[in-house]
Amino acid sequence: MPHFLTLCRFLASLYILSCCSAMDTIAPGQALVGGEKPISSNGKFALGFFQTGSKSSQNTLNWYLGIWFNRVPKLTPVWVANGDNPITDHTSSELTISINGNLVILNQATNSTAWSTQAKTITNNTVAILLNSGNLVLQNSSDVLWQSFDYPTDTFLPGAKLGWDKATGLNRRIVSRKNLIDLAPGRYSEELDPGGPNQYIITLLNSSIPYWFSGIWNGEYFSLVPEMGGNILFNFTFVNNDKEKYFTYNSLDETTLARHVMDVSGQVKAFIWLESSQDWLMNYAQPRARCDVYAGCGPFTICNDNELPHCNCMKGFFIRSPKNWDLGDQTDGCIRNTPLNCVNTKRTGSSIDKFYSIQCVRLPHNAYNIEAATSAGKCETVCLSNCSCTAYSYGNGGCYVWHNELLNVKQQQCDDTTNINGGTLYIRLAAKEEQSRKKHVRGKTIAISLGVSSVIMFSLALVLMIWWNKKRYSFTLNNAQGGNGIIPFTHTDLQRATKSFSEKLGEGGFGSVFKGYLSDSTIAVKRLDRVHQGEKQFRAEVISLGLIQHRNLIKLIGFCCSGNNRYIVYEYMPNHSLDKHLFPSNANILNWDTRYQIALGVARGLAYLHESCQDCIIHCDVKPENILLDES
Repeated sequence: MPHFLTLCRFLASLYILSCCSAMDTIAPGQALVGGEKPISSNGKFALGFFQTGSKSSQNTLNWYLGIWFNRVPKLTPVWVANGDNPITDHTSSELTISINGNLVILNQATNSTAWSTQAKTITNNTVAILLNSGNLVLQNSSDVLWQSFDYPTDTFLPGAKLGWDKATGLNRRIVSRKNLIDLAPGRYSEELDPGGPNQYIITLLNSSIPYWFSGIWNGEYFSLVPEMGGNILFNFTFVNNDKEKYFTYNSLDETTLARHVMDVSGQVKAFIWLESSQDWLMNYAQPRARCDVYAGCGPFTICNDNELPHCNCMKGFFIRSPKNWDLGDQTDGCIRNTPLNCVNTKRTGSSIDKFYSIQCVRLPHNAYNIEAATSAGKCETVCLSNCSCTAYSYGNGGCYVWHNELLNVKQQQCDDTTNINGGTLYIRLAAKEEQSRKKHVRGKTIAISLGVSSVIMFSLALVLMIWWNKKRYSFTLNNAQGGNGIIPFTHTDLQRATKSFSEKLGEGGFGSVFKGYLSDSTIAVKRLDRVHQGEKQFRAEVISLGLIQHRNLIKLIGFCCSGNNRYIVYEYMPNHSLDKHLFPSNANILNWDTRYQIALGVARGLAYLHESCQDCIIHCDVKPENILLDES
């Protein structure tokens, strides 16, 4: 009995040692099943089965074998083995070394192979190892027989190669996913330009239509991606020799988690992981504008970079696959509400198709120039005479018509009086659809009329109410309405909230700021000390802040205008202003991730003020004292 116990302890210790030494390895005779996951020795990456969290049309869960970031709480796959062949029951499947030495996914229930490395090997003395780079390699004692870095999916990791093996013809490229839950290959790819130049292109998959170019490699970066120059996070290398031609990059800090992704949207995006915010931060996207992706919104849509969602159906059309749109894939586009009539009204007496116009748009590709049509009327007639003609445009360039699907229509900004920044596109609709649209417009007009009447009645009531309360509030906000939640305070209200203005937070050019307390929040109360000199500043600040709402701009809560007292009430920022954190004694409070987030927040706030709000506001006093910090 003692010898038996000793033997058990010895075998158990061997098992524990083998498990611990093989945390990143699958050897012959071993299998990866269920929730098991080998982890790279540096702890960065994990290998295993995962599911995308949704059900397919067959009402079954899709499971994939893949590699993901082990220390990132958000599941972020970087490589997938069986993207185009998901398994439905991961409990009956396993990843193992087959008898011929290949790494395979076996379905035990059906005794079938769902995926294989298909390496040229005939013996099973191979092992699979998950390296610290996130590269899964299959090797024997001396040679690498297969590696996941040679067959990337949608992600390009540091240390991997994007480009050609000249000897074998292997093209390492990344391809978008079909959508957010279906990990089959999608429609877009990024690859080394097969035409010869040392640059990268993004194309519609299996076509010769590149819609983005990186520009030529100049020894340091690609010429059309200048943000690569002077990079402090990565080292970039372009190699072109007798054996290979490829681009690669490496992190200068081994702790940095980074990924370069061919997104479902058709844009290439680069991300780094920020521990401070526990989220991925996007460094850049190419092409920068979502609407510059070829056919990204699909047929019969209008793309608008200034709206969310970017893709919308043209009038007379509806979304072909709402499910796919919800999952980030709009490439199916839209289809007609009503089929075209395509008949001759003289022959049948029925209504022919009609046209409606869309102004200020980038016109679709693949137009036919009809030189014989010398007027808009003749251009329309040419289009009506052909059943496949779906749109026309007539302008300084003459008559252009389009057949079948319309792609890449983009909304553009036009001058108030001209159309120089875009063309006018006339979309063909069935007469029945046009009549239905006119009925809808009439109904909408009636509804608007009733609404206007209601507004007038409400306005009269509001005027009476304001007149009744005018002794209480001597200041009215003409442009920023109370509907935005702006509260008119009395002097007594603010005196009580600030405990008679006892806790001073700071002082500026037009007055002092005090800390205050409401029943449900903490506030900052700015008091104008020189009322007459600051009256214009007071009104401008209340009106402008009352009109804008943005997460990176201080929120206006209310104001007070009573006698000679002028106050503006803001949300309270618990970490005060940036200048208090930049002195040497406090510099350790702000790490570089935090500083980076602050810089981004300032940039977003300024971009909104300068470009995106209704009436653009130029901020002329950007300094640390005017940058306020919240809890994070």
